[in-house]
Amino acid sequence: MVVLVSSAIVTTPSEDAAETVRDALANLPVGALAGAHSVRGVLPVARVLGPAALAYVSDDGFRSAAGGLTVEQLPGGHPELRELENLAGAGDSGEAGLSEITSPAFVIREEGEVVAAAGYRSWPSRTAHVSVLTAPAWRGQGLARATGSGAVAHALAAGLLPQWRARVPASRRVALALGFRELGAQLSVELA
Repeated sequence: MVVLVSSAIVTTPSEDAAETVRDALANLPVGALAGAHSVRGVLPVARVLGPAALAYVSDDGFRSAAGGLTVEQLPGGHPELRELENLAGAGDSGEAGLSEITSPAFVIREEGEVVAAAGYRSWPSRTAHVSVLTAPAWRGQGLARATGSGAVAHALAAGLLPQWRARVPASRRVALALGFRELGAQLSVELA
């Protein structure tokens, strides 16, 4: 379920699921579709992912944030990015989605090792879905902001609309620091 401003779209894996979901959600207000509690109240939910805030930035709102850090570019499929994902762990790596980027990766190294990276995956309608990952020992030092800034600047230069999806408060703060505005939310559920 994706809610943007006052509109929503809900996708399902089958027609049967669509009928169940359509009937259950028909009486919920649009804003409630991104709330796990609201959705659990009307659907048989086995598992929930989210909600996650959806934020967007334009050229006018973007605030670059290199912060004096050296940010390098690597190809999106570079093996050092897989090493960072291993360092961060499966949960954080899966949430970040760095393995799915189609852009170059913008990275910061410490002692020769990639400790933070960002990039984006090109989506339909000229959207750039931003992915950011920082190794746990290096969080809170502005590395996500610096690498994210590189990815966002690259996307804007390519004429794309950067999208930032975040569940974790720290990630939401990074997006806001870069000038992103939260315009909606996403909630994923697995039906029981």
